[in-house]
Amino acid sequence: MDAVSPVIVNLIIFVLAIYVGYHVVWTVTPALHTPLMAVTNAISAIVIVGAMLAAALTETTLGKTMGTLAVALAAVNVFGGFLVTRRMLEMFKKKAPKAAAPAAKPSQAAKEGA
Repeated sequence: MDAVSPVIVNLIIFVLAIYVGYHVVWTVTPALHTPLMAVTNAISAIVIVGAMLAAALTETTLGKTMGTLAVALAAVNVFGGFLVTRRMLEMFKKKAPKAAAPAAKPSQAAKEGA
């Protein structure tokens, strides 16, 4: 009996990861979203290190190109994630009370006419 091709195994793992990831992301409650975003940013930073290693250690041009693309996409994910997290945290800050409006100044014409 022949072994299953590694390409098929990797494809099955990839499809299952998409399915599980989709269901995990859409079932997160809003209260947990910000802490999970922070953890996701840390994981993406680890992905950058792995992509740099993959790009540096490969010998083919395709491998170097894919590694460089992975570094770029992971960097966009990290920086975008930090921007989104910062905006979400700003939503939870208490707003400063508005200052009282200054008293209306009498017009110059009213002063001269009196």
